[in-house]
Amino acid sequence: MYIAQQLKEKNIAEYLLYMWQVEDILRAHHLDPDELKQNYLAQFRATEETEKEMEEWYSHLIRMMKEEGIQEGGHLQINRNIILWLTDLHNQLLQSSKFPFYTSAYYKALPYIVELRNKGDKKDIPELENCFDALYGVMLLRLQHKPISDETAKAVADITKLLAMLSDYYKQDKAGELKFE
Repeated sequence: MYIAQQLKEKNIAEYLLYMWQVEDILRAHHLDPDELKQNYLAQFRATEETEKEMEEWYSHLIRMMKEEGIQEGGHLQINRNIILWLTDLHNQLLQSSKFPFYTSAYYKALPYIVELRNKGDKKDIPELENCFDALYGVMLLRLQHKPISDETAKAVADITKLLAMLSDYYKQDKAGELKFE
């Protein structure tokens, strides 16, 4: 909860990946607040007040996941909205001549994005979501101590650079500091 708040202000891409991980943690605990409290939240040894806030936050996410019918897979609408906002910003950045470094980073990552879209079964989602899927997948592989090919590492580096730049522009945009023309 506190990590999510900090990441949302600092880096929207990291926030989104964190929230996807939270969704998976909730699913791993069968969207059961009691199971989550006993097997996950207990490890944090929080104060009573913080523990209560955490339970409420996670319970709220569980309710939302159930209401949205994403118990088995998919992402919360609040997280899908972020992808849509980022996609809109991404398109604006590409259409403007004021952001050549972003455009360059995009074209450097584009072959990997095309490859991801061709390999995956989700061709109808925004290409940025494919990028996040790739980063999330590699994050899971690393957590499992599984090897990552050099080609995948290169793709992830270029995609990470693109999303880091986009996150910075998102932060500037939210602060009203980003001017397109």
